[in-house]
Amino acid sequence: MRPTLAILLALALAACDRPDAPDRSAQGYTLGSAPERGSVGSGIAADEADVSVAPAPAAPPAAGPASPQGALAGDDPSAPAMVIRTGNVSIEVDSLEPAADALRALARRLGGYVAGSSVQGGADQPREAMLELKVPAARFDEAVGGLGSIGEVESVNVAAQDVGEEFVDVTARVANARRLEDRLVDLLANRTGKLDDVLKVERELARVREEIERYDGRLRYLRSRVGMSTLSVRVHEDVPVIGPQGGGGVLGDAFRQAWRNFIALLAATIAASGVLIPLGAVVAVAILLARRFRPARPAPAPAPPAN
Repeated sequence: MRPTLAILLALALAACDRPDAPDRSAQGYTLGSAPERGSVGSGIAADEADVSVAPAPAAPPAAGPASPQGALAGDDPSAPAMVIRTGNVSIEVDSLEPAADALRALARRLGGYVAGSSVQGGADQPREAMLELKVPAARFDEAVGGLGSIGEVESVNVAAQDVGEEFVDVTARVANARRLEDRLVDLLANRTGKLDDVLKVERELARVREEIERYDGRLRYLRSRVGMSTLSVRVHEDVPVIGPQGGGGVLGDAFRQAWRNFIALLAATIAASGVLIPLGAVVAVAILLARRFRPARPAPAPAPPAN
């Protein structure tokens, strides 16, 4: 070993043994031999080995928890959109009951259910039913497309409401309210003052917890509305021009209405005769009396004879 190299190693060992020597391992440095040709210190030949320090590769920063607000705001492309979708559909069918059963089967097949239904009908109007389907939001378009096999789709109206901003706002309010709740609980646990002060803290804590429950309820409502879309379907039967025997139809209803109009006119005439007959009798008597007591007209004077 050359003398210069031995001197350098001794100096390095002495520096490491000093109590005030910096801890290079803690600072991210490693000891090694430099492959490049150069000099260390003064008076060292370039072809001699040297001891050098090189910075260790920096550790990657620790990944923090993902923010739900950032994901909802669009930072995460894979995050689901907070959109409430509703639809209104009108369908014309041949028979009402099979169509309603088909709609219930469609909702069950898509993982949904029928939230409500109503049936209307009468003598002067065709029968119709209203069914409110709840289907998963991911299969809403499939539900709308499956209505064509049930009957003739007359109209489709779909609306979408983005509630992502409201969801983020309510989530932030819940987080702030929970932090305030924790501070109030700690303050209440360590409070040794007057009873009035303790009661004020308890009232404030009750108010904060009520706000948290209200915010949680709103979040649950938004999640449920976003997760399950609403599809209101109106199903009605076609009105036949000629109905079956003993049934309705346009012509049958027209004949029945004509008969009702004739009966109504006859009834009105009979009812009016109670006024018209006495009034006609009074008028006839008045005319007879006027003719009887009317003065006789004077006879016309004879015409002079012609010359």
